This record gives sequence, structure tokens and C-alpha cells, in this order.
Amino acid sequence: MSIGTDVVSNPQPFNAPRRIHTMVRDPLVDDDSPDMDTVLGALHDEDCRAILAELGTPRTARELLARCEIPRSTLYRKLDQLSEATLLRERTEIRSDGSHATQYQLDFEDVVVTRTESAEIEIEIKRPARKADERLAEMWSEVGKEL
Repeated sequence: MSIGTDVVSNPQPFNAPRRIHTMVRDPLVDDDSPDMDTVLGALHDEDCRAILAELGTPRTARELLARCEIPRSTLYRKLDQLSEATLLRERTEIRSDGSHATQYQLDFEDVVVTRTESAEIEIEIKRPARKADERLAEMWSEVGKEL
């Protein structure tokens, strides 16, 4: 399954001035916007698009392996690439048996590429609104990384 079939087969970095605008979910969160090449590179990658296509609901790496037919090492590299591009985010699922599982979910609603009148290329990443429990889970996940 592929997303965005109108993709150049060998993308070159844009020479025009460029900007990325991120419509953040929470004004208290200081998100670092990725550079344009990172976002476009992830969207251009066939394996990354296959992963994005399977993330209609949050999934673990094991679930993605079964659905995407991508080697394990490749899957983890592509998940890192998508995270760096801020197109997906990780969350920790705490199970009733005490074990934890990392789930991956989409972290955008739309990615819009435009060319301005001044010949600048802009990318706007529209983010979904986060619920209070999602923000709490993300904070808890960050605390766990610090320990």
C-alpha cells in the first residue's frame, strides 16, 4: 500500500528558500520543527509510507512487522526516521500484567507543501489536538526516559 504516488524518484534538495510551520497541539509545548529535507525524505521513502499507511490506530513494532513485510532492522530505522520528521510519535502502553509496550501513532493530520509568492517553499504540518490523558501519558513516558 502506498501513500502519495506522485513522488519524484530521486529528490534533490530545494534551492529555493524554505520554511516549516508546525501547527502545534499545545501552546505550552516547545516543539522543534524538523528541517524540510527530513520531512520530505521520510515522505518519499516507500517503507516509511507503508508504515504510515498502517498507523490508522496506534500499533507496536511487532504489529507493524506483521503488516508491513519490512525486515526488523529496517523497521526500526524507518520508525526513527519518521519520529525525527515528527510524523509519528511513540507512547508507552502500560499493560495490566505490568509489562510495557511502545506503540507508534501518527502525529499529523495533514502535511501541506506550498510555494509562496516570494518563491519560498513552505511545509505546514497540521497536528491533531491531544487529550489530557495523552498529554499525561507522554509526560510519564518522558519521566521514564530520565530515570
